[in-house]
Amino acid sequence: MRTRHLRRPVVGALALVLLAAACGSDDETSTTPATDGGGGTVEGGGEGQATEEAATSSETLTLGYSAWPGWFPLAVAEEAGIFEEVGLDVDLRFFADYLGSLDAMAAGQLDGNTQTLNDTMFSDASGSDQVIVVVNDNSTGNDAIICDESVTSIEDLEGRTVAAEPGVVDHFLLLQGLESVGLTEDDIDFRGVLTGDAAAGFAAGEFDCVGVFAPFTVQALEREGSAVLFDSADFPGTIPDHIVVSPELIAERPGDVQALVDAWYLTLDYIEDNPEESIAIMADVAEVSPEGYEAFAEGTTLFSLEDALAAFEDGDDTSSLQFTAELINPFLVESGLSETEADLEGLFDPSFTQDYAERVGG
Repeated sequence: MRTRHLRRPVVGALALVLLAAACGSDDETSTTPATDGGGGTVEGGGEGQATEEAATSSETLTLGYSAWPGWFPLAVAEEAGIFEEVGLDVDLRFFADYLGSLDAMAAGQLDGNTQTLNDTMFSDASGSDQVIVVVNDNSTGNDAIICDESVTSIEDLEGRTVAAEPGVVDHFLLLQGLESVGLTEDDIDFRGVLTGDAAAGFAAGEFDCVGVFAPFTVQALEREGSAVLFDSADFPGTIPDHIVVSPELIAERPGDVQALVDAWYLTLDYIEDNPEESIAIMADVAEVSPEGYEAFAEGTTLFSLEDALAAFEDGDDTSSLQFTAELINPFLVESGLSETEADLEGLFDPSFTQDYAERVGG
């Protein structure tokens, strides 16, 4: 059975009991930061501070986020008071179940959410208009194709059993790897299996290879002789992550959207200036030690302001969001996730990032 959405990795405790249930929780917690109604910039925020504040409203902005290293900086923004510093009242809601955040965004229960490009395009194709205003990161190793010792090259995948959850970002990664050597899914024995079951089945010897994301990679690699054949680091840009907002929020409260984008980049500056404190905050939300968090974070590359501006530009490789989206569109239809391709017109709005860059001289 195909999944309804493409799932983002859950970075929680590393115990196998969590591996078995990582995507199954519907629990949600929310915290609302106290606001002082003020504006200004973040003290100690680094050289990238905005030179003027956005004209924000007094309305609360409800923002969802989930367990992924590229999104945990939002917890730092809340803890360090950065939302308040830019004059923004944010109800930051953490979703233990990423799918729950997607449903909440599609249902209009959130003003914004953290999502993969794949999921945002699926939502658009399903009738929920959403706009990407922040490029958070790329997965650079936390999504992987893992094989037994008999498979040492992508060409060796021909005729082998490869398990992955249909429609998940790792399924998409698998197809990119196959295409790089002139193969397609028809050239392998593809087994559509839920991610947790795929990792467990591979570890037990049921499949030749498996496509999984962290922390399920830990379980898959327990199989003797197994190794990563290729991962998301080998296909940069294939799995980008974002903050998306509703078109209504942009139309009715553009100042709040600008403040949200400003807060993101001020938070990155704050993390750079206060690494130990920031890692402790993010590790606490991820329910791992600071050392464990750093290990996961290595597989995620946070985008600098310059990286984000470049990603919004048109291009002829996966460093361009537009190019990557054009690769994903046929995948949505061919994998059975959507009957139609997403409308890419208006999907990306770089104007808020550009505005911030102009004010800080970026």
